[in-house]
Amino acid sequence: RMAFFKYLRSVKNGLILFTTPFLLLPLPLVIGTSVCMQYLKDTNLLFVGGLMVAVAVEHWNLHKRIALRVLLFVGVRPALLMLGFMGVTAFLSMWISNTATTAMMVPIVQAVLEQLNNSEAEMPQILSPVVVTFLDATVEAARHKEAAERRRMCKGMTLCVCYAASIGGTATLTGTGPNLVLKGQMNQLFPENGDVINFASWFGFAFPNMILMLTLAWLWLQFVFMGFNFKKTWGCGAVKTEKEIAAYNVIREQHRMLGSMSFGEINVLGLFILLVVMWFTRDPGFVDGWATHVFNSKAEYVTDATVAIFIAVLLFVLPSKPPHFLSHQTVGPTPPLLTWKVAQKKLPWGIVLLLGGGFALAKGSEVSGLSKWMGDQMTPLQNIPPWAIAIVLCLLIATFTECTSNVATATLFLPVLASMSQSIGINPLYVMVPCTLSASFAFMLPVATPPNAIVFSYGYLKVADMARTGIVMNIIGILCITLAINSWGKAMFNLDSFPVWANVTGV
Repeated sequence: RMAFFKYLRSVKNGLILFTTPFLLLPLPLVIGTSVCMQYLKDTNLLFVGGLMVAVAVEHWNLHKRIALRVLLFVGVRPALLMLGFMGVTAFLSMWISNTATTAMMVPIVQAVLEQLNNSEAEMPQILSPVVVTFLDATVEAARHKEAAERRRMCKGMTLCVCYAASIGGTATLTGTGPNLVLKGQMNQLFPENGDVINFASWFGFAFPNMILMLTLAWLWLQFVFMGFNFKKTWGCGAVKTEKEIAAYNVIREQHRMLGSMSFGEINVLGLFILLVVMWFTRDPGFVDGWATHVFNSKAEYVTDATVAIFIAVLLFVLPSKPPHFLSHQTVGPTPPLLTWKVAQKKLPWGIVLLLGGGFALAKGSEVSGLSKWMGDQMTPLQNIPPWAIAIVLCLLIATFTECTSNVATATLFLPVLASMSQSIGINPLYVMVPCTLSASFAFMLPVATPPNAIVFSYGYLKVADMARTGIVMNIIGILCITLAINSWGKAMFNLDSFPVWANVTGV
């Protein structure tokens, strides 16, 4: 039910953001052609290209193979199992949608938990309850304690998946919508920014922050749901129990059922690796990238979107089966790695329109002067240290995103924050980057983000469980962002000075 209401709300948000610019902006503000251009900006095409690759990975079940292989490696000790679930989920969420990752991981978690719980749940009750003895009471108390521990472990194991999905998506530029909103707003509001936010620069900043936050989240979830009993949760020096062996066999059996890697899977994996390598080496920042050497000195003809669309086109061209001269198959047409029918069905077009509508509204706010006016109202904040401003804004956005979609939250706040930064004379990235990350911190409510709704629908969790755990997760996230933006973030983005590209006085 929660997932259904979340779906209705996401449709409503997407529809509103998609249609509002067409209804309002052509009035006396922006001409219709300018409005339409906002829906297919470079950032939108980057998103579409990245999603095409993600759809191919899902279509060939490559993400499930990676997940099961890692879980076989880490084992089924409770602490390591939770670490394995979180690590796999976070990694996959960096490249494919958080919702798809969670929907794929939770059934695996469910199957493993069933095996871990079966041996205690099926313990035979030998003693008759007719005569209550001290031994009966002791056994019953132990059974209740075991059941409570099982419930807590189930809560922790399922909750760690949706949290890891939200955290992992922050690490890459295409991992979640707010990151792309930031890139689009930077290019629109500060066209001379020199591509300061690209795939490589964002990864260099956000990936260490993601690792730090994921580690702290893992420790926090262990403390809340499993305690710090190292002998039990880590299994130090202990022999595997029957239930742990059964759980491991479930993972191994699911991995065996996938069979060996097919020609199509190998091709998709190769294209995925090529995509990541080309993104990183296009314009690394500390050296000239391949775009500079192949095209021109400013590398302005090639963007991250160019790379994404290039790889996406290859998915529709390269065959999914080996060439006929390498196989014994009969001659006939070979289907490509990805067909348009599959892409059209699985691609979340609503998010693409949501991004476009957000950019169009931001353009209208910029042209009308609304963003500047709202930014000017925040000039009293110049009396507060910049780090304190960033913390206050992160708290505001982390609270706001519990009730609205993360893309809508970023779309609403980022233009205002950019104008505020210009008014008080601080680097716009100093507040825009932390607030972009905070828009993904939807940890407290089942309806805050689709991964939360998916996990909640399995029935292990109550709203109070998610709220109590999530409020600490928000605090952990904001503290990690504060550390990141004031340490390696300052060095990477030169945040101590007001950049020349931010000195925009007119449109």
